[in-house]
Amino acid sequence: MINIPYEIIIRQEKKMNITIIFYLLGWLLNTVAALMLLPFAVSIYYGESSGKYFLICSLVILTIGVLLTKKRPKNAKFYAKEGFVITALSWLLLSLIGCLPFYLSGEIPSFTNALFECISGFTTTGASILHDVEKMSRCMMFWRCFTQWIGGMGVLVFMLAVLPLTGGQDLYLMRAESPGPNVGKLVPKVQKTAYYLYAIYFALTVLEIICLLIAKMPLYDAVCTSFTTTSTGGFGVKNSSLGGYSPTIQYIVTIFLYLSGLNYNFFFFIWIKRFKDAFSMQEIRLYSVVFFCAVAVITADVIKTGYCLEESFRHAAFQVGSIMTTAGFSSADFDVWPSLSRSILVLLMFIGGCAGSTCGGIKVSRILIYLKTVKKEIAQLCHPRNVKVIKIDNKPLPHNVLRSANIFFIVYILIFSASTLLVSIDEFDLVTNFTAVASALGNIGPGLSLVGPTCNFDIYSAFSKYILMFDMLAGRLELFPMLVLLSPLTWKKQ
Repeated sequence: MINIPYEIIIRQEKKMNITIIFYLLGWLLNTVAALMLLPFAVSIYYGESSGKYFLICSLVILTIGVLLTKKRPKNAKFYAKEGFVITALSWLLLSLIGCLPFYLSGEIPSFTNALFECISGFTTTGASILHDVEKMSRCMMFWRCFTQWIGGMGVLVFMLAVLPLTGGQDLYLMRAESPGPNVGKLVPKVQKTAYYLYAIYFALTVLEIICLLIAKMPLYDAVCTSFTTTSTGGFGVKNSSLGGYSPTIQYIVTIFLYLSGLNYNFFFFIWIKRFKDAFSMQEIRLYSVVFFCAVAVITADVIKTGYCLEESFRHAAFQVGSIMTTAGFSSADFDVWPSLSRSILVLLMFIGGCAGSTCGGIKVSRILIYLKTVKKEIAQLCHPRNVKVIKIDNKPLPHNVLRSANIFFIVYILIFSASTLLVSIDEFDLVTNFTAVASALGNIGPGLSLVGPTCNFDIYSAFSKYILMFDMLAGRLELFPMLVLLSPLTWKKQ
């Protein structure tokens, strides 16, 4: 979003406000309980008995949620520290609850695998441990796709849209959950900002459903695919992902992948008819340049493998859209593409989409900041007396935003390196481990080699899966909420 910097330094205000944490977690439980009724309704429609587990889980967590929210805390104030903790705990709790229907129904008999699949869903990673997706019941498959739609915009953003807080504390939650180096308000009130974000999100989803139905995709498939496209999640309802659908459907999904990778400020500016502001955003321009240049190069590269021009362009555009927006769909086995194409796709894994979108990765906005920083340093080396100011969209970049972007990159590399070393214990090849971690931390989905588009993550041990689960959560929450939750300083009294 805009204007207000993403702060990574936690303000230590007396002691942790535990009561407000439990209160907001209670509202999270109430929200999830309501959302679980939707797959239960799907099970009734298709006559599936496994849907009862959604109802059971919904009633249990609703009871707990009502007890936690029965009385509003006297001290409702919280600061950045609590905001990070609430966010991290919310996503952990969300994942633990969300995996229960998978596990209790026996459709994913291993709790570790059920949790992995659920975290992959909520974080919109799209990495899977399932060997045969089509064996799942309709309601479980629906929940699997729906988790990505819930996690795409963020469950706390949804709560902010319906549960207004006072005193500006709600911004701490939005900062902690929203992707990108800058998190701010589209309009003066955070509640209204959350409303606009979900309105745009919902509109994109509905529009894609309509387009897919026109392209003659079955209703169930269209709804699930739209959930996972607009959230840039990548879970499919077929073992072949989207490879078995018509070229028209693949083109529609590609277009919506590109749109879903844009900063939602762009859509808001279009909404309020500030077209000049929308199309002058430097982040949007860089995102588009990288996107279409990658498509052009890969098209020219894969045409040598036997594809015709149209097939080369379609698969190139689809995979660039899928990987850059960190969706993780596949229309072809890109693991067998030439080395240049695969290298570009791996590079796009790290770049990701725009800030203020549902994408993972480092984000185009940070890449833009890094490029401008390098340019500034070169200019100062050549002309030491000249004072250069880094500007984004003709506005000076605040120092704390630049600092946050630099520290984010350092922490990203540290977590990436440590995770790669830890999963290497399983003795798989470097390409497999490297891309598996890149996929998890960037919330992408498939990698290369043994975790490529025709494989899955079930090859890893339980230990490695938990490392990858941490990476998925850390990547979705921009690293720091998970680190703050685990830091002893967070729980230390002043």
